[in-house]
Amino acid sequence: MLQQTQVATAQPFYQTFIERFPDLHTLARAPIEDVLAAWSGLGYYRRARHLHAAAGVVVREHHSMVPNDPEAFGRLPGIGRYSSGAVLSIAFDRPMPVLDGNVARVLARLFAVRAAIRDSRGAKLLWALAESLVPASGAGDWNQALMELGAVHCVPRSPDCGACPVRTLCRAHALGQVDRYPPVPPRRKPRPVTLAVARIERAGRLLVVCRAGQLLEGMWEPPSVEVVDARGARKRLERHLGTLGLHVRLDGPPVSMRHLLTHRAFDVRIWRGVPNGRVSRSPIMRFVDPADSGVPLTGLTRRLVRVKG
Repeated sequence: MLQQTQVATAQPFYQTFIERFPDLHTLARAPIEDVLAAWSGLGYYRRARHLHAAAGVVVREHHSMVPNDPEAFGRLPGIGRYSSGAVLSIAFDRPMPVLDGNVARVLARLFAVRAAIRDSRGAKLLWALAESLVPASGAGDWNQALMELGAVHCVPRSPDCGACPVRTLCRAHALGQVDRYPPVPPRRKPRPVTLAVARIERAGRLLVVCRAGQLLEGMWEPPSVEVVDARGARKRLERHLGTLGLHVRLDGPPVSMRHLLTHRAFDVRIWRGVPNGRVSRSPIMRFVDPADSGVPLTGLTRRLVRVKG
């Protein structure tokens, strides 16, 4: 959950998730829809799919014991170098390094190296530094200390160098150039996307369809379609509803909202839809209670149901 997500954001999801899936057997046996529902709102849903798949592998192939061998652990779905180092050092005291944004910032300042984690050459150098420093025992405490140092004191802007326990060893601090490290590579601007959405309700329940494709597969949201020209959004949405077998009248001018993801900035146009006749339930379409925590709704859907109009 902490991959690309802050602790404060992940913590309430973690508590709920652990209560719902208290052990590997429960998680491995659970339908993927239940797992996605518990993850709903946290984003990056591929992480939930990987976690569910990894639990199944551990139960089936490792006698329900998480493998402490780096090679075996690294073969689990969704596990990369950072996850391997974090889990195996903390849980099994394996002398393995970690490198996340916080650790990378600490190391870049400590050694005054112009290296950034989002740059492949910079990441290679920072991983080498992290590996050279990790102790033979107590690696879990060491790695957690580095992560905590970066999260609490060695923060991106206005770091609290006065409270830093390693400031006397910090090359960037000695140079008076802490703010220059690490270099900040330019961020890719989110791609603008115009999305036309039909909000169709019946007796307080919202019509949703199941997403397909790699990004949000298995998640549910109202019928929607990306459009190139906002001026033709309504007609494009009507045609899309027809392909779903829906005969719907779109009422009034649309309500607009913005929705930002890491790589996409959505301009969302929402029309209230009134069905012309009966809407048949299907494996990919159904009416749901938006407040039902058992339904894996996208973050956009949870925002949309709060929009007035």
